[in-house]
Amino acid sequence: MTRYHRENRSRAKPGTSRILRTMAHPLTEVDDADLCEDGRRALIRDVLERIGDKWSVVVICQLGDTTRRFNELRRMSEPITQRMLSATLQGLERDGLVTRTVHDTKPLRVDYALTPRGFSLLEVVRTLAGWAEDNAVGILDSRTAFDAR
Repeated sequence: MTRYHRENRSRAKPGTSRILRTMAHPLTEVDDADLCEDGRRALIRDVLERIGDKWSVVVICQLGDTTRRFNELRRMSEPITQRMLSATLQGLERDGLVTRTVHDTKPLRVDYALTPRGFSLLEVVRTLAGWAEDNAVGILDSRTAFDAR
């Protein structure tokens, strides 16, 4: 364990995960073990960026109940653009959260559904969306008060 890790571990807040603590603080000393951890921290930040993005949250919630077609998702997720929905679905598929099934019909039919990994994230995302809904009015009041200063 490096001196940096010993010092920061002693200052950690109770209940804060080790991963989040190490992501938040840049390393001042680097050893071979830290080089492996750097890649892991970058991956964790990347995953959090993907699932924390506003359209990913919306799409995951929309797919929570059933398989949906692209245009159905687009209508349910307005005002998302076709390009943004396409990019969001592609990113979620790349991360293994969504499957894309192409049916050989005329016209071509493409369905999207959550994978088991996507379903494991669904409860967390719904909790986050519920928190946002429950606190939206209070946040708006806080913004209004802040902007009036």
